Amino acid sequence: MVKTKIDWADYTWNPVIGCKHGCPYCYARTWAKRSGQSFEPHKSKDWRKPYKIKEQSTIFVCSLADLFGDWVPAEWIDDVIKICCENPKHTFMFLTKNPKRYREFEFPNNCMLGATITKPSNDKIGSLYGHSNQTFISIEPLLGDFTGHEFTDIDLVIVGAMTGPGAIKPKKEWIDSIKHPNIFYKENIKKYMEEFND
Repeated sequence: MVKTKIDWADYTWNPVIGCKHGCPYCYARTWAKRSGQSFEPHKSKDWRKPYKIKEQSTIFVCSLADLFGDWVPAEWIDDVIKICCENPKHTFMFLTKNPKRYREFEFPNNCMLGATITKPSNDKIGSLYGHSNQTFISIEPLLGDFTGHEFTDIDLVIVGAMTGPGAIKPKKEWIDSIKHPNIFYKENIKKYMEEFND
């Protein structure tokens, strides 16, 4: 568990590391390669860290994995949720490209359920509806136009740009097309917004 540079969380917690999605822009896979670690999904040694944080904090769960990928055993997920239940002062933010799997589990109220999309995806957004927990969408990297796309009943929309070598620059109309009363723009996309407004 470490203090994070991620704009919208205080800490990251990685009880599971590794993913099989194969996204070409994945920073976690690059991190694993540089640090000499396996990116095959596995349990880490990071399981007990939330108990050690004394101050009320927002914790991003599995920044180096997709905890709800179809390859992750349900027992691992149940163990993570149990720790969330036992640390009610913290807010735990889950983020996945497979949000339909949320329906297999019960979450305490201190969990926010999120879905990652890069272009409009009614299926992924629809999978967040009907939950009693707060929900959010992370559009990162932004790779398309969201004109006419609604985020009904979603509590928060996070928008970010692709980073690293070969990053695709977002277009102004892509950024302007996202409509929601509660949008959090990451620093990596604010620089483009400032450029467009010059």
